[in-house]
Amino acid sequence: MTKINKKKIEEFIRVDNTGERGAIKIYEGQLLALNTFVKDENLKKTIEDMKEHEKEHCEFFENEIKKRNIQPTKFLPLWDLLGVGLGFGSTLLGKKAAMLCTASVEEVIDKHYLNQINQLDISEKDLKKKITKFRQDEINHKDIAYDEGATKKGPYFLLDKIIKTGSKIAINISEKI
Repeated sequence: MTKINKKKIEEFIRVDNTGERGAIKIYEGQLLALNTFVKDENLKKTIEDMKEHEKEHCEFFENEIKKRNIQPTKFLPLWDLLGVGLGFGSTLLGKKAAMLCTASVEEVIDKHYLNQINQLDISEKDLKKKITKFRQDEINHKDIAYDEGATKKGPYFLLDKIIKTGSKIAINISEKI
């Protein structure tokens, strides 16, 4: 395996930081809807638990950004706004849509993290170990979302495609800018 270059590592860390922060913002939007319009204490607890994992992930990548002197994406304010909006809006559509939001994002992140894991070499073994752990957390979130009612049947199929497309666009932009 050839040694991965510094620029690629910076892209990985920048986009992973962005993604984990985005997940927190989605959950914040969902919790905002659950605290104002939609009353579902069980769903609220599930989302609060998943948000805690995302905070751990985000803190790790924020520390890596500082330690390695990497510029975060310039789009953070926009992604924050869109994340809160996505979380809020999906929750207003109901529990199935809220959980599909989590499942759809986590399916994209699962593949994204696996791609990074496959590119990282021994020179970045600590980073690889963390991303591997975080990937497993994200897979667990996806499984919880399906257990809680996420579905791609009927109109949810379209919502899944919209969320996945938006996630992939945000990833591609955030890696570079």
